[in-house]
Amino acid sequence: MSWAPAKLNLALVVGPVQENGKHELVTVFQRIALADRIELEPAPALQVDGFATDTIVRLALEALAREAGVEPVWRVSIEKNVPVAAGLAGGSSDAATALRLANETLAEPLSPARLAEIACALGADVPFFLTEGPQLGTRDGSELRPLQLPHDYTVLLLLPAGVTKPSTAEVYRAFDRRGGERGFSERRAALLAALEDVHRPSDLALLPANDLAASPTCARLTELGAFRSGVSGAGSAVYGLFERRTQAEDATEEMSGSGEIWITEPAW
Repeated sequence: MSWAPAKLNLALVVGPVQENGKHELVTVFQRIALADRIELEPAPALQVDGFATDTIVRLALEALAREAGVEPVWRVSIEKNVPVAAGLAGGSSDAATALRLANETLAEPLSPARLAEIACALGADVPFFLTEGPQLGTRDGSELRPLQLPHDYTVLLLLPAGVTKPSTAEVYRAFDRRGGERGFSERRAALLAALEDVHRPSDLALLPANDLAASPTCARLTELGAFRSGVSGAGSAVYGLFERRTQAEDATEEMSGSGEIWITEPAW
């Protein structure tokens, strides 16, 4: 059994479309303790239980088996705790965790580099979950560099009630229609400069806002004491970072009725 943690994009700066058809971006990935539970065991054939609409875990294990020259004879059980299609990359985390667990069962496990290649083909967020600690993601998010960031704060995560998230593809199309890539170089430079000045949790407030998505809930969380708030990924999950857990608990009471809420913390 292993946990598959969700992630936050503590910053997300998006640029123009690259030659590969994907947008160039710079993002700060941070795991949180909210996580799915993954169990993997040998089986007569590939089977994924617990999440009827899964495709990415199955694709990950089929790709691993092809690369290793074996049959995909695993049974995976998924216990979902991370909300789906909320910008938290629960599916990507599930796939990376299943890849790692299945690789450990092989007589000749693949190297981390080969696993990362499989992960990149599955999705831009997947490689992050094969690393440790916060990471700076560049290109389409799959090129990673470790970051040293503070972890001594509390995360309030809110999935707003009644908010219907458009597909990630539609979010990017809307970004293109409004010419969101303009000024990318300047925003990228500002993000990298801000990271140099992050030493305490409150310094995370220096990071630029999410280029893809915004929410009025962010302003409310700031009013309630969050030193940083934002939307993760393409949404719709909103987070607030608080210096003390009691502040997050008080904010949860104030926001009750606004949607589903979790209080969690950064994870390594």
